Amino acid sequence: MKNLSLSFLSILIFAGLLSCNDPENQAPDRPNIVFIMSDDHAYQAISAYSDHLIETPNIDRIAEMGMLFTNATVTNSICAPSRATILTGLHSHLNGKIDNDFPFDTTNVTFPQLFQEAGYQTAMFGKLHFGNNPKGFDQFKILPGQGAYYNPDFITKNEGNIQVEGYVTDIITDMTLDWLQHERREEDPFLLFYLHKAPHREWLPAERHIADFTSRAFVEPPTLFDDYSGRGRAAKEAEMNLLKHMNWAGDSKIYPEVMEELGIPDASGWDKGAFQREVGRLNDSQRANWDAVYGPMNEEFKANYADMTEEDLMRWRYQRYMQDYLGTIQAVDENVGRVLDYLEEKNMMENTIIVYTSDQGFYLGEHGWFDKRFVYDESFKTPLLVAWPGKVQPGSTSTEMVQNLDFAQTFLDAAGIPAPESMQGESLVPLLTGKTEKWTRDAVYYHYYEYPSVHMVKRHYAIVTEEYKLTHYYFDTDEWELIDRINDPMELKNVYEDPAYAEIREELHKKLDGLREKYGDSKELSQQYLDNYLDRLEETQQFGAANKEVTKQILEDRKKSN
Repeated sequence: MKNLSLSFLSILIFAGLLSCNDPENQAPDRPNIVFIMSDDHAYQAISAYSDHLIETPNIDRIAEMGMLFTNATVTNSICAPSRATILTGLHSHLNGKIDNDFPFDTTNVTFPQLFQEAGYQTAMFGKLHFGNNPKGFDQFKILPGQGAYYNPDFITKNEGNIQVEGYVTDIITDMTLDWLQHERREEDPFLLFYLHKAPHREWLPAERHIADFTSRAFVEPPTLFDDYSGRGRAAKEAEMNLLKHMNWAGDSKIYPEVMEELGIPDASGWDKGAFQREVGRLNDSQRANWDAVYGPMNEEFKANYADMTEEDLMRWRYQRYMQDYLGTIQAVDENVGRVLDYLEEKNMMENTIIVYTSDQGFYLGEHGWFDKRFVYDESFKTPLLVAWPGKVQPGSTSTEMVQNLDFAQTFLDAAGIPAPESMQGESLVPLLTGKTEKWTRDAVYYHYYEYPSVHMVKRHYAIVTEEYKLTHYYFDTDEWELIDRINDPMELKNVYEDPAYAEIREELHKKLDGLREKYGDSKELSQQYLDNYLDRLEETQQFGAANKEVTKQILEDRKKSN
């Protein structure tokens, strides 16, 4: 009996050794990282945050496995600058990518480079937004610029420029899964960027979702008809109103010939072009399915248009916006589920950090707006869900003020890779692992630069705590705004001049000055960026979709002052 027991023990030990030598069963010490980011995905459109618009069961799975951050924020709410901050761990004024036009300084060190140097296998699939040769990646297939929803083009590392037929969200996932199945080196940990175009404007849902979502009605936000009476010029003069500034053809899918028939002006100057840029890519079968749904919708709109008031049109445009925007998110959620299912099927969850986020938030009709840019919550806050089995308590929540500035140092910390001293964020690992006493930040810094430009959101910087938000709008205005985030969650009233907030205002000013000094921002640096920006506008006279008259007047005033 003793010999039999020893023999059985020997078999178990031998089997265990075989298992340890099997790459499929061998968990490396350093975690894999799957970084999932969508473009313009509002936290309001994830059911882990709120289920009043859409159910996202697969994205929610990440929160169920890990932590949901309710005060995750960005440093600059616009696409390319946000991505530059994520990659470098630096605020916009230091990495140089202050807006969507200024080129990204390729001398910046990005954290994927550090992972690659440390022996990680690295890959990126989807939307980077800037550049065509992402640094630090062994493999990549990325969309050029904004990319297209249907039959998209890709810039690849090894195949040149290619076009793939189908729907972009599905294709990006196919590429990601193909890499996991056929190119991943099982002996090395990996860093995988899985980046969606959706739900970026102009919103084209997948064929399988068009009929479903165009038949849905969505609850309106309480501030849909905000008159901005409690705030200053910045809110009043922004050009993000659903009725006044959204494209009819590109955004609301009113066919250009219907616009012409009804006498609807091409107000934005690029309306029909936006429609053709996306819908014009559809093949015959895709266009037939498209017209089968949107054709009757256009006919119904034609029949009712003459009798619709401005209020009616605003409500109609809100529903059209939500139908297409949320329809694109349905495909994102389905495809996130495909990736999670694969990781579970291959027993890869145990040593893999999974992050879902967006490059910033987005307005879904709040304040009557679409787009982002402002430091108001809907665009300033971003979804952040992080799973790390065995490290993060399932179903946990954090209300701490964290930022996309922190991602680089968080990943480096988790992987045991030293972070450059120049990085300005803080590792989220203490928060993720329950060591909250090591987290000391109580306020974050924000700075938006792209003005005058599309949507005409004025330049501003801000300090934000869990309780308050102090913002300075500058350049062609000089306004301070103080929002009580607890008592005014919809951010409708500026209490800066309210005597009851005098002590708080003074304290926030001191803390704001301290943050600007800490992060190396200043009035002089802001002026330098502004001068460079206006020099370029004067030289090119290309104002994009900006309010041309306002922009011309700004440049005229500048000439006179000089």
